[in-house]
Amino acid sequence: MSFFSKLFGSKPQDSSIKDFSWLQTDMHSHLIPGIDDGVKTLEDAIAVIEQLAALGYTKIITSPHVMLDGYVNTPEIILRGRDDVRNELSKRNIKIEFDATAEYYLDEGIFQKIKNKEFITFGNNHVLVELSYYTKPMNMTKLFFELRSAGYKVILAHPERYPFFYQSSLEDYKELRDSGILFQINLGSLIGLYGKNAQSYAERLIDNNMIEFAGTDIHNMRHTEIIKSVFQSPYIDKLAKSNLQNNSL
Repeated sequence: MSFFSKLFGSKPQDSSIKDFSWLQTDMHSHLIPGIDDGVKTLEDAIAVIEQLAALGYTKIITSPHVMLDGYVNTPEIILRGRDDVRNELSKRNIKIEFDATAEYYLDEGIFQKIKNKEFITFGNNHVLVELSYYTKPMNMTKLFFELRSAGYKVILAHPERYPFFYQSSLEDYKELRDSGILFQINLGSLIGLYGKNAQSYAERLIDNNMIEFAGTDIHNMRHTEIIKSVFQSPYIDKLAKSNLQNNSL
C-alpha cells in the first residue's frame, strides 16, 4: 500500500487532468521565507516554486499570514520578502511570475487596516481572509460588511475547513455568498488532507457551483507531493469545468 493510500484511504478514480496549466495562477501559499509557518529558507522557497512550475503553474501570488496574535507582518516585510524571492528566481532563470498578497486573519486588527488602507490587494482589489478554525467570530458579519463597504472584494480562504459552518449544511455558505463573499477552496481538501468533513464540504461546494478560486495553500516541500496526488480526485475535472477566476488575477 502506498504512502497516500495509507494517509487518505483507498485510491479514488484518477482525474483525466494531469497538471494545473488550466488554472495558471496559485493565489494561496506561504512561500516567503521565515515570516510565518511556511518555508523557512530561500532555498526551500525556490525548491517549492520549481515544483509548482513543473505542475503547470505560470504565476504565484503568495499569501503569508497576517494576524494580531501571531504573525504581525507588515506590507513592507511581505514585499521585501517577495522581492528577495523574485531576485533569486531571476538569478536562476526560473520562468514563473511571483507576486505577494497576504492571508488576513479576521480579527480586530482588520478595522485599523481598513482605516489605514494597509492591505496588499491583488487581482481587482481582492483581499484574502481566513477565520478561526474553532469558533465563529462574533463580529464576522460586521467585519465582512466593513471590508466590502471600503471597496474590497473579499475572498474567504478554505471555507470547507470551518466546522462551525457544517451545522447549517450549506445555508451559512449561501448567506455569505449572497452578501458578496467569494470562496477559495484548498486543493488538498479533495483528497482528505484536512479530514473527511472538509473533503465532503469541499465536494458539496463544488457540486453547488459555489467556488470561485482554488489554491494550494502550500507551506513546504512535503506539500508538493500531496498536491500532486490531487489528480487522483475526479473533482479536479469538475473544478476545471467550473469557470474558476484564478487565471484572471
